[in-house]
Amino acid sequence: QVQLVESGGGLVQAGGSLRLSCAASGRNSRNVAIIWFRQAPGKEREFVAAINWSGGSTNYLGSVKGRFTISRDNAKNTVYLQMNSLKPEDTAVYYCAVGGSYLYTESTSMAYWGKGTLVTVSS
Repeated sequence: QVQLVESGGGLVQAGGSLRLSCAASGRNSRNVAIIWFRQAPGKEREFVAAINWSGGSTNYLGSVKGRFTISRDNAKNTVYLQMNSLKPEDTAVYYCAVGGSYLYTESTSMAYWGKGTLVTVSS
């Protein structure tokens, strides 16, 4: 079992920044790939970014490349998503999940999910 708790969401103006955190706990919570997804109102959940267990490999949605950075602190068992140059279209509930690989981008292939944190970007 793995428990995931997201935090760091909020309201920010376009062009601003936020850092999301995903704290993992429980058996088998270490040495796993962590994937960030987001779901905007009325839209399907989409892949945003992923990181492998060591932090040495990452994967990004094309529209966030260069603006978002995923990283992890394995001593704290926490994964971060630094989001810069935010746009109104980044508004969504952001979820972190445990996946078999940082290359997996389909939400249906995730094993565990957090409850999400809301990010609202105003124009």
